[in-house]
Amino acid sequence: MSLFAILVSALVVNNFVLTQFLGICPFIGVSRHLESAAGMGAAVTFVLALSSLVTWLIQYYILVPLQITYLQTVFFILIIAALVQLLEMGLRKFSPPLQKALGVYLPLITTNCIVLGAAILNINKNYDLLQSVVHGVCAGLGFALVLLAMAGIRERLEKSPVPKRFQGVPITFITAALMSIAFLGFSGLQVS
Repeated sequence: MSLFAILVSALVVNNFVLTQFLGICPFIGVSRHLESAAGMGAAVTFVLALSSLVTWLIQYYILVPLQITYLQTVFFILIIAALVQLLEMGLRKFSPPLQKALGVYLPLITTNCIVLGAAILNINKNYDLLQSVVHGVCAGLGFALVLLAMAGIRERLEKSPVPKRFQGVPITFITAALMSIAFLGFSGLQVS
C-alpha cells in the first residue's frame, strides 16, 4: 500500500473516530473548546506516532523472534502507558495550562482505543516500519481533524438558538452522528 493511500485512509476513509467509532470518550469530552481540542489532538498524534514506531520494533525484534506474540496486547498497552506518562510529565513541565486544560483526558490516552487499535492494525496489515509510523501520524491527524471540527461546531452551537430540549448532550450527539454520516460517505472511496 502506498504512503499516500495510508494517509488518505487514516485521515478520512477509515477515520478511527467517525467511521470505526474508536476514541469517542475524548472526542465528546474534549471537544468543547478549540484550544483544548488542539492540545488533545497534538498529544494523541504524538503518542500515536511514537507508539506506532515502538510497537512495530517490539513486535518484530522481540515478540516474533522469541515466539511470544500472544503477549502483543500486554506489551503494547505497557508501551502506550509509558509514552503517555512521558507526555504528561513533559506537559506538566513545559505547558501547565495545557496539561490542566486536558485534565483527566490526558491520562486516558492510555486507554484510548485509537492508540492500541492503530498499533494492532499496523501489525495486522503487515505495514513496514515507515508505513506504520505514517499510519500512526495520520490516524492522529485524523483524530485531531474531527476533534477540531467538532470543537468549532460546538463553540458555534453555544451561541446559536438551539431548542431547549436539544441543548447540551443531545445536540452534541446529533452533531457527532451527522459528522459520522458525512465521513462514512468516504468509505466507498478507492485509494491505491
